[in-house]
Amino acid sequence: MRTALAAVLGCLLLLTGCSSLEGTGDKGFVTGDGTVRVVEAVDRGDPVDLRGEDLDGNPIDLADYRGKPVVVPVWGSWCGPCRAEAPDVVAAAEEIGDGAQFVGLNLRDQSTTSSQAFVRRFDVPYPSVFSPDGKAMLQFRGTIGPNSIPSFVVLDAEGRVAASILGPLPSTQTLVDLVSDVSAESASPGPGAGEQTTDG
Repeated sequence: MRTALAAVLGCLLLLTGCSSLEGTGDKGFVTGDGTVRVVEAVDRGDPVDLRGEDLDGNPIDLADYRGKPVVVPVWGSWCGPCRAEAPDVVAAAEEIGDGAQFVGLNLRDQSTTSSQAFVRRFDVPYPSVFSPDGKAMLQFRGTIGPNSIPSFVVLDAEGRVAASILGPLPSTQTLVDLVSDVSAESASPGPGAGEQTTDG
């Protein structure tokens, strides 16, 4: 009877898919449905203060990239959806090019060995902050939850949260379009700027 009940519960977990806790061992995570949220400029909070070490042990600080949008993909090498979406994320980073800086946030990998293997396997072209305890996610509270893996945050040129995607990347174009919109903000002239193009 217990075996049958366990099988039924297992099937229910499989059916709930994205809303269930998944992972390996104690690495529970919640995968969202790819919902995109845009934050209007007037509603954005303070710049995100995220610093740490990359997968090679070098210091990394998001403040160093102010002046252009920053895309933060949240991932773990142990996360199945992260592996599935990796080619699309890499394609987005390559298409966007110098239009934004990508800085990954690598969570809950207990050593950089598996993280670095992930980077090599998918030819990831950008650095990642290594946060095995997941505490780096606290910088994004109110935007994405502590177990929201995978997810994405787009910061504006001032380092403020401008948009987020909760869950796997819906498509390469989704991320490209989000970054394009955020980039256009800083490229747009201020009020009245277009009125001084002639000498009267």
